[in-house]
Amino acid sequence: MNKNFDEPLCVQCNQDFKTIFHKLTPEQLEYLNNVKSCTVVKKGRILYEEGNRISGIFCINKGILKVYKTGVEGKEQIIKFAKPGEVIGYRSVINGEPACTSVKILEDAVLCHINSQDLYHLLKENAEFGIELLQIACKELGEANNYITDIAQKSVRERLAEILLHLKDEFGINEEGLINISLTREELANIIGTATESVIRLLSEFKTEGLIELQGRKIKLIDLNKIKKISNVF
Repeated sequence: MNKNFDEPLCVQCNQDFKTIFHKLTPEQLEYLNNVKSCTVVKKGRILYEEGNRISGIFCINKGILKVYKTGVEGKEQIIKFAKPGEVIGYRSVINGEPACTSVKILEDAVLCHINSQDLYHLLKENAEFGIELLQIACKELGEANNYITDIAQKSVRERLAEILLHLKDEFGINEEGLINISLTREELANIIGTATESVIRLLSEFKTEGLIELQGRKIKLIDLNKIKKISNVF
């Protein structure tokens, strides 16, 4: 981890991303800015692993993080990709339990750490901030419920189409129309919950059908209407 850089200001992050802290008063935001600690974490590093005790939450200023659980024989199940403006680790901190997921840095990141005591202080002082955090937890629970339904009721082809649409919405596209996240075929498989070979085969089918273009790890969605139809997302 590297600390030789200008730390981001909480006020600026709120303006850029509308973080969970946008309900804080100017005084509380200044308090947060003074107590946080920020670091640069390089691509490929593990931030923390399942079962670790974490002392606070992490706010993402730059970079993309992979949040995942490890299953049978070390196989990953990717829970989400966290991007700038989001926070991770809050469930374990609030519950006072070991981390329930592992986190890996996919792109060089700037992370700000807020320890548990300072988080509790803000929660006690600002009810609206507490409600905001609760709403985020409820949203994530709803997404988890939808994922369970998809696993049970949708084919792998449908799930791949749905996750491609989700990634496009979450990360946007660049000037060339490519989704702004670079994923291995194995990582795509670990999101969907299938074998890597199945994802490779389906991506090839999607390309042959004119639905997508592939540029290494980058994907461009060509026929959104057909992809939406395949995904069964309404």
